[in-house]
Amino acid sequence: MKLYAIEAFGFLIWSEFQMKLQNGGSVLQNSQLGGSSRRAQVQVASTEELCRAMDIACFLYPKRVLCLQRAAATRALLALHRIEAEVVVGVQMLPFKSHAWVEVEGLIVNDKPYMREIYQVLEEL
Repeated sequence: MKLYAIEAFGFLIWSEFQMKLQNGGSVLQNSQLGGSSRRAQVQVASTEELCRAMDIACFLYPKRVLCLQRAAATRALLALHRIEAEVVVGVQMLPFKSHAWVEVEGLIVNDKPYMREIYQVLEEL
């Protein structure tokens, strides 16, 4: 678990850096990191373990982690461990809010399971 939390922390740093250099969409497009040779060297973990590691990394992160940053980092962490995931961005009209979360096989893995009921989906990346 410690190794996964360290990987998650590294992806939080990476996603914050990418968000400062580029717009949010570019961060999401680049969150499928690593080639197949790099992925083959990484031990496969469960989605639950990796999301728990991301929770720990977000708790320890010195700055407030935004939902888009967390979603991009979670997707990259899952991709590193050969788990296909997509970032979903949704909006709520009144009051206006936007939010991002990660889904694996149509199930929300890093947020509350009813996010699709609260937010209208704008994009699935």
